[in-house]
Amino acid sequence: MNNDQILRRLVVFLIAVSLAACLAGCPGRVPPPLDSISTPSARTLARMLDPQTQNLASWEELRPGLERSLKYVAARPVDGVAVHQDGVVVTWDRMRVTLEELLRVLPELDEHPELLAERFEWLRIGPEDPLMTGYYAPYLEASPVPTEEFSYPLYAIPDDMQVLNLGSFHHRWEGQKLVYRVENGKAVPYHGRKAIDFEGALEGQGLEIAWVRDLTDVFFLHIQGSGLLMFPDGSTRHVLYAGKNGHKYVSLGRVLADRGLLPLEGMSMKVIRDFLAEHPEDVPELLSTNPSYVFFRLGDDGPYGAMGKLLTPRVSMATDPKFLPLGSVLAFQTLMPPETPGGLGRPVSGIGLAQDKGGAIKGTRIDYYCGSGTDVEYFAGHIKTRASVHLILIREEN
Repeated sequence: MNNDQILRRLVVFLIAVSLAACLAGCPGRVPPPLDSISTPSARTLARMLDPQTQNLASWEELRPGLERSLKYVAARPVDGVAVHQDGVVVTWDRMRVTLEELLRVLPELDEHPELLAERFEWLRIGPEDPLMTGYYAPYLEASPVPTEEFSYPLYAIPDDMQVLNLGSFHHRWEGQKLVYRVENGKAVPYHGRKAIDFEGALEGQGLEIAWVRDLTDVFFLHIQGSGLLMFPDGSTRHVLYAGKNGHKYVSLGRVLADRGLLPLEGMSMKVIRDFLAEHPEDVPELLSTNPSYVFFRLGDDGPYGAMGKLLTPRVSMATDPKFLPLGSVLAFQTLMPPETPGGLGRPVSGIGLAQDKGGAIKGTRIDYYCGSGTDVEYFAGHIKTRASVHLILIREEN
């Protein structure tokens, strides 16, 4: 994409942002978290959508991802409530019909994007534009056995880790889980990062599925949730999310900023990595500030999202299912960072699919899946932007 194309798309993006601001209402009005917009406004936004800004040649390339979402949503209870926000109630059945209709009109969208406004209701997510961040699946050199070079393990789910579905006890706790272990006949919280990585809580249990060379790589693999392991014999295996220890996720970037060690502005994965490399003596204590710990399994393909389906680069998104359930279709406009150092940022106006979740993804925050490998590491690590986002649902009168 040349500079003129980027500038043209930037103008379109600014128009979309201005329109979204107008749709929020008059001064003094605080819109609800999900606020339906008019058909003419939706038509204007729909015409601004451009699959090429998502590295898609056509909207038809959404089809595999939409079909995966449909399989997940179709398995939910027909009359079950998928969304219940400030008076807006959406059933799983409406979510299913949304995906079916979008698949039906998909071949026409390249030429007639206004169908998205005519056939679907657009609900603006607010009241403020959601924060959008990025994630990816890293490639890591690894060993199937411990060596002097590869000495930091990736663990499978421990046998003594128990998970209790609290929703089976009371509807107020629907979707909440308690992760614990039994010690001296009592249920206690499962081991945190400090106990596992620095006190040997899991040693000797045969839970290691691979070893990598850097503990910082382990830490960031936990944040990304999945990756690809490259072994010395040239073979590769996907390392996939299998579960976590139930502890609250704590942002290391926020910890470093709160301690005055790094400025919050400009915080990125690379900045944090560089700081840890320059202060190796502080690594154990700093990593331990995030007690959340992820366990993995090996697979032949991936990565998979929380709905158990393959993720699509530049399309799949992680959301908070309590606000935006898995299977949601989201139209979004935002200004993305450069793909590489020294490059130009560019507007993206596209369609995302909620197919994943994450410990740090709460409320309206959205995490954009950028793909796999070192080519997207810089891009994913520098996404920290506000986005205009709309939930797309089939019109109830259709």
